[in-house]
Amino acid sequence: MGLKEVLQRYKPGVSLRIHLLLGALIWTIVGFFLLSNGLVLTYAAGHIWHGFSGLVLGTAKSFFILDRVARKNIIRIKEFEDKVCFGSVYSWKTWLLVAAMITLGRLLRTTVLSGEVVGLIYTAVGWALMISSRLMWIEWNRTPK
Repeated sequence: MGLKEVLQRYKPGVSLRIHLLLGALIWTIVGFFLLSNGLVLTYAAGHIWHGFSGLVLGTAKSFFILDRVARKNIIRIKEFEDKVCFGSVYSWKTWLLVAAMITLGRLLRTTVLSGEVVGLIYTAVGWALMISSRLMWIEWNRTPK
């Protein structure tokens, strides 16, 4: 048995429904933690209105940017054959973007930006991810078991 056959046999392949679930869970969980950290930062700085502003900006980001990204990802996932590797929930380009965003988020915490500004950014991004994850949750719910 060649390497290709071994890799094919033991790959962690999952169903289309599980891919949709993974996509929705990742956006929801990451969004929740960013949102909660952002609100804590704005509250600790005594500028809760930055948190409110983050919610407004996050709503706009969700509807104008992330909803489109979520729809594209749903279409891409729905084109999968059964038992595609679970890491394929996002494309390579998207995984690189995720790594860049994690790095940028960590750098934000160490810059000269004030806590309320970092909190506003975290709140906006987290809220946007949570709102846009609804599209993947809806599609996951529609997909037959």
